[in-house]
Amino acid sequence: MNGTNVSPTPTPQDQAQDPNVSHQVLERLSDEWDALTPEAQKAARYVLENPNDVGVSTVREIAEAANVKPNTFVRMARQVGFDGYEDFRAPFREAIRQGQTSFPDRVRWLQEIRKSGELGGLYADMVEATLRNIEDSFANTDADKLQAAATAIWNSRQVFTLGVGVNNANARNFTYLASTGMKDFHCIPRPGSNAIDDLAWVDGSDVLIAMTCRPYRAEVVEAVKAARAQGVTIVGISDSPASPIIRDADHGFVVAADTPQFFPSSASTIALLETLLSFVIAVASDEIVERVESFHKRRHQLGIYQEEPE
Repeated sequence: MNGTNVSPTPTPQDQAQDPNVSHQVLERLSDEWDALTPEAQKAARYVLENPNDVGVSTVREIAEAANVKPNTFVRMARQVGFDGYEDFRAPFREAIRQGQTSFPDRVRWLQEIRKSGELGGLYADMVEATLRNIEDSFANTDADKLQAAATAIWNSRQVFTLGVGVNNANARNFTYLASTGMKDFHCIPRPGSNAIDDLAWVDGSDVLIAMTCRPYRAEVVEAVKAARAQGVTIVGISDSPASPIIRDADHGFVVAADTPQFFPSSASTIALLETLLSFVIAVASDEIVERVESFHKRRHQLGIYQEEPE
C-alpha cells in the first residue's frame, strides 16, 4: 500500500445498504493507483473504464479483454484490500442486481442528490441545469443547419473563431482541435490586437465563428458587423434568437446557458462546437483523416504523449 487510508472491504450487508458501493471500489482503485504494479495498473485501468464488465465477466474473460493474465486481476484485487477477484467483483454484481448500472431516473436521481449533504442541493441544481441546457440546445438545433454551416467552414479559405471572456477558452479549444486536421484556423482576438483589426483583410472566401451570451460583448457584436460588411460568412452562437450576432449570422445557433450560479454555463456551447466540428469532418475530404493521423503520429514520435504500457 502507499500509506493512504483505505476503507474496509464492503460486506454483503454494506452492499445491501449502499447500492453505490461499487463506486467506492472504483475510488479505491484510483486512490491506490501509484501502489499498483504496471500490470495491475493495466487491469485497474480496464476496470475504471469498463466497470459494467466487472459484474458480468469471469476473471479469464476480463483478463483477456484487458490484455493481462488472470492472476493480475487477482493480485490487483488483493492489493486494494480484497480477498480475491470474486470478492472484488461482488459489489459490481450487486449493483447490476439492484439496477444501478444504467442511467437512473432523473427525478429520483436528483432527489437523492439533494439529500446527500450540505451542498447536495447546489450539486443537484447544477446537474439539472447542465442537462437541461444541453437537451434544450440540441432540441432546437437542426442537423441540416449544422451541415450547412460545416460545409461553409470546410469550403472556406480561412476560419476565424471569435470569443472573449469565458468564450475565449471555448473558441481556443475549438480552434486547437480543428487545427489538428485543417489549416488556416485562427482564434481571435490575437494577443495585443483586437478582433476588428484581425479581420481587416477577410472577404467572402472566409468564415467567422462568433460567440457571446448575455450581457453581449460589444467587441464581438461590432466585429461581426464589420465582417458581415466585408462579405464574410458568419456562424453565430448565442443564447437568444434576438441576440445581435444571431440576427447578423448566416448560420445561427441558439444555446441554453442558464445556471444557478452567477456565470452563464458553457456546457451547451462546448457541446455544440464539438458537434459542429464533427460535422465539418464528416463533410470534409478523406485528406482530413490523413492529416489528423499524421498530426498525432508526429506527436507520439516527439514524445509529447506519455505512452501507456502495452
